[in-house]
Amino acid sequence: MSAQASYVIDPPPQTALAIAGSDALFPVRRVWCVGRNYLEHIRELGNDEREPPFFFAKPADAVAPDGATIPYPPLTADLHHEVELVVALKGGGRNIPADKALDLVFGYAVGIDLTRRDLQMAARKIQRPWEIGKAFDASAPCGALKPATAIGHPSKGRITLSCNGTLRQDGDLSQMIWNVPEVIAKLSEMVALAPGDIILTGTPAGVAATVPGDRLDCAIEGVGTLGVTIGQPLR
Repeated sequence: MSAQASYVIDPPPQTALAIAGSDALFPVRRVWCVGRNYLEHIRELGNDEREPPFFFAKPADAVAPDGATIPYPPLTADLHHEVELVVALKGGGRNIPADKALDLVFGYAVGIDLTRRDLQMAARKIQRPWEIGKAFDASAPCGALKPATAIGHPSKGRITLSCNGTLRQDGDLSQMIWNVPEVIAKLSEMVALAPGDIILTGTPAGVAATVPGDRLDCAIEGVGTLGVTIGQPLR
């Protein structure tokens, strides 16, 4: 499109992630999420552990920054937290070989996949899409990115989430069923990946409900931290 293009309404602001130790920002194009990528989480939700992980999406503007207060979303009485490793891509393509996938990674961060569990389960029962349970405002809090040039490509390390100081989720990146290169390769068979895409790579066991007033503090060893507060519903 021409640099002189005009729009009938103002274009939306560019969603971006902070980069640790830098004033530069990482522009977010799309948000992809991996379902059922930790065995114990599959078991705690009563799903078939023999099935491979699968993918779903959230809008880019679902991203919320570290330190945010996230309004408790409407229509739900069962909002759940899911701490996840976030992968940010600097390159893309289709049918990416797993042994080339890490060349496309800019860096990593800590994220939370907030989920309206009651709405997700209701949609699943009648075989409807999950968007109403997953893709809502501020449903993808993300901490600052750590570039891979600084920390490498973590394949192991403790991943935790505490609610009001009480540890709820406690796992290790090594427990992923599909590792990061495999996730990138598999997703690129389904869609063309591109710079600016981020991928939330699944959650360990311990997901639970969160309510207004809760403080959620997350950490991934060698990657970083993320803290958000669940606020009151918007009126």
